[in-house]
Amino acid sequence: MAAQLLWLLSVGALLLPSDAVTEYDKLPETYKKGVDLALEKVNSLPDIQLHFLFFESVKKSTFEPGFGVSYINHHFYLKATNCLKGTVGSRCHFRRDRPLIDCVACYKTYRGEIEQEPEPYVDCVKKPTLTQEMTSARDVQCKAVGYNTGSIMLLSSTRTN
Repeated sequence: MAAQLLWLLSVGALLLPSDAVTEYDKLPETYKKGVDLALEKVNSLPDIQLHFLFFESVKKSTFEPGFGVSYINHHFYLKATNCLKGTVGSRCHFRRDRPLIDCVACYKTYRGEIEQEPEPYVDCVKKPTLTQEMTSARDVQCKAVGYNTGSIMLLSSTRTN
């Protein structure tokens, strides 16, 4: 009886999705696209051997000036899993012996799709090596991608006498 219960619990644990998939699935679609850009960038590095997944959001902001346009600024963490790079599926679990990867993704979307102009900005660095200078440089880059409040709007108010 105890062996059957243990077997049943172990099968149930295998069927449950990892925490990473659950947290990623909670993100709105426009934020997922920025996380995907960051994961693509991190996984393309030749010295990365492990599979990384979204861990948690630090800060999210969206500005929507209208006409289907949004400006996204997302600060989040990626974390290494026990799977090798290139693994597909949700059976990967987070490792506790690796530092977090601190990422920022800033981009413009039109009707939910990332625009190539201005070029999306994605920066990821191991959390312990992140400095105040790096954080300041990120802010400057994100402001360059973001909405400029002094820009010309499609609709403007004119007054005729």
